[in-house]
Amino acid sequence: MAIVDLTKDTFEAVITDNDIVLLDFWAPWCGPCRQFAPVFESTSEAHPDIVFARVNTEEEHELAGSFQVRSIPTLMVFREQIIVFSQPGAMAPAGLKTVIEKVGELDMDEVRRQVAEQENQTGEGA
Repeated sequence: MAIVDLTKDTFEAVITDNDIVLLDFWAPWCGPCRQFAPVFESTSEAHPDIVFARVNTEEEHELAGSFQVRSIPTLMVFREQIIVFSQPGAMAPAGLKTVIEKVGELDMDEVRRQVAEQENQTGEGA
């Protein structure tokens, strides 16, 4: 599957309409981002059932800011509209493969229970 370029206008639909979305926050001037791009692209070809998307932080300041992206590249993974992984820095192919495997193994009922519990403790769920 081709990599999708996300904007603030397309973000919600992509996250809502897909089970797993890997999101790469990057910028054209970023050396580590350029090094990670081929890894991200080749991995996307091996996983056509997963959406691989990129956010150009130079063009999408608001979107990057809403996720408090402070360092690029930053990889985030959404599963069933919940952020289940977020890490700055480029990843090796084996590391990215491991992340995808672990995300696929998650018990999302348990994840939702933990999110709800955390929101109740911080008062966000009330």
